[in-house]
Amino acid sequence: MTVSGSKLSIGGLNDLDRLQFVEKLGAVFEHSPWVAESAWELGPFRSKDDLHEKMMRIVRLSPAKRILKLFRAHPDLATRLAVGDYSSREQRSAGLDRLEQSEYETFMSLNRTYTEKFGFPFIMAVRGKTKDDILYGMNERIENGTEAEWNEALLQIERIAGFRLDDLIDEPTVEEGVDRHA
Repeated sequence: MTVSGSKLSIGGLNDLDRLQFVEKLGAVFEHSPWVAESAWELGPFRSKDDLHEKMMRIVRLSPAKRILKLFRAHPDLATRLAVGDYSSREQRSAGLDRLEQSEYETFMSLNRTYTEKFGFPFIMAVRGKTKDDILYGMNERIENGTEAEWNEALLQIERIAGFRLDDLIDEPTVEEGVDRHA
């Protein structure tokens, strides 16, 4: 799935079959199309917010091992490895693709330390943030306990998914009473 193209209406999204729905929304959660696959069952959706809420409920109610796999699907911030379309664009917008060598080394060191401590990469919704904001967040959050950081990672994923759905869906609401599964 690419991130380019025209936005969908929520009504148009509700009209998609499962395969089309997953094709359009499968990348909203980093390398985790299972969220879109599960969400399709919960349609039709009244709004983008309704869809977002249901997708996050699916994630939050998933077994811890599945959530950990979702966490681990996220790339390190400032990585020079190939990442997905969304992550690439989001990291570019924060200037993480234009780091000086010393900045890059700082980010990589913090990424390693964070991953060693928590068992998953540092996750932050970087849209609207600068590299300094991100660096500050990394330094602050590395001091968190495991449970606090698990909850923060989920909150950040919720924000990331919200931004991505904003990019994909134009229409705020749809008529009540539509039942595509009938």
